[in-house]
This record gives sequence, C-alpha cells and structure tokens, in this order.
Amino acid sequence: QVQLVESGGGLVQAGGSLMLSCAASGRTISSYRMGWFRQVPGKEREFVASINWSGSSTNYANSVKGRFTISRDNAKKTVYLQMNSLKPEDTALYYCAMADLALQWRYWGQGTQVTVSS
Repeated sequence: QVQLVESGGGLVQAGGSLMLSCAASGRTISSYRMGWFRQVPGKEREFVASINWSGSSTNYANSVKGRFTISRDNAKKTVYLQMNSLKPEDTALYYCAMADLALQWRYWGQGTQVTVSS
C-alpha cells in the first residue's frame, strides 16, 4: 500500500507560480508512473501531467503545456508539479496519483487546493 500527500497549494495572482509536491510513503514509487490531476466542483477530474518511472518521459494536457512541468525525485519518493503563468482557469483541487504496473491510476492523494485570482 502507498499513501500520497500533496502540498504546496494556495492562493496566487494570475501570472504567478506555485510548486506542488507529492510525498509518498509506504513503499517505493521508483517503478511506477506518477501523475497530477485536477478537479473543479461539478466537473469531472481531468488529467494534467504524468511522468514515467525514470523521469525520461512526460505528458501534459494541452491546457497546461508550456506552463507546467512535472518532475520526480525517486530517492525522496516525491513528485513535483511546477506551475508557471497561472491562469484563473487553473483554479482547482489538484491530486497526485500513482499508476500500477498495468498503467491504471490506482492510488490517489487527498488533494491540495490551488486558487488563481484575476
């Protein structure tokens, strides 16, 4: 079993930056794809970014491409999401997730709130 705890959310003005962190405990994350998702009340959770086990391959939603960067430190069992040029539409509850070996998103954190004011 693994526990994921997100941190780093907060209130920021449009154009600002935040870095989210996702700390894992319970077991290593080094063999697994990790990702970030976000959700706004009344809408479905949407994919933001993912990174493979080594960090050599990343994927981004079109809406954040060029502004957000996902990275990982397997030794620290932590995944990061650097968010730059934030927009009000980035306001959401951001979740960290870990995939299983079948690449299904299996484990989820509790989320950290990001609010971008205009």
